[in-house]
Amino acid sequence: MPQKLLLLHGALGSREQFKPLLPLLSDRASVFSINLEGHGPSPTVNRPFRIQYFAENILHWMDTYQHKQIDIFGYSMGGYVALYLALHHPDRVGKIFTLGTKYFWNRENAKAEIQNLQPDTLLAKVPAFADILKWRHSPNDWKEVVTKTAELIQYLSAHPEVNTLELARIQNRIRIGVGDIDRMVSIEESDRLRHKLPNAELMVLPNTPHPIDKVAIPKLSFYIKEFFEH
Repeated sequence: MPQKLLLLHGALGSREQFKPLLPLLSDRASVFSINLEGHGPSPTVNRPFRIQYFAENILHWMDTYQHKQIDIFGYSMGGYVALYLALHHPDRVGKIFTLGTKYFWNRENAKAEIQNLQPDTLLAKVPAFADILKWRHSPNDWKEVVTKTAELIQYLSAHPEVNTLELARIQNRIRIGVGDIDRMVSIEESDRLRHKLPNAELMVLPNTPHPIDKVAIPKLSFYIKEFFEH
């Protein structure tokens, strides 16, 4: 394991989701997790959600705590942020392990996802999940988090913040992880991303869906340790 490892949450998520994972990793590394702006109880900022801004959050945190370089496990959107950092700040990032990261957004799949990211729809169809979001992002307005996330996906479908042609410039060792029953990110698109990166490998996690809350945490901790130890 590395001396320093940062766990990055996904869209609609927060660092609280890594609580079950942290103790399984802390015996082998200095492990950290942070809330990206507007997520969890972190202060909201009067600007839209952007991968660039989330990367700035991480750099600010690293500078504040004097971390010159750090390895990253990025779940879902957190993996996209890690790729952005590796492209624009390669000296600050070591190895990267992504899980369930959807990189190839387009008009069709963005539209399908955005339809599920309407606060009123969530309240009507999955009120229990809406309650989780309300608790997770308190004292922030969970509806604003959902709305900003939908807008980010719309933006990425037209303006990728890591251009596909730029992926070849990322020299970091990267593991692209995807669950075999992930309904949001396919194995095929994950493998396509892997082939765009010069120093990447694909890992398909068995019996693993997309939500981090439903991932087998002991197995995930094993895969993380195995990757960062070598």
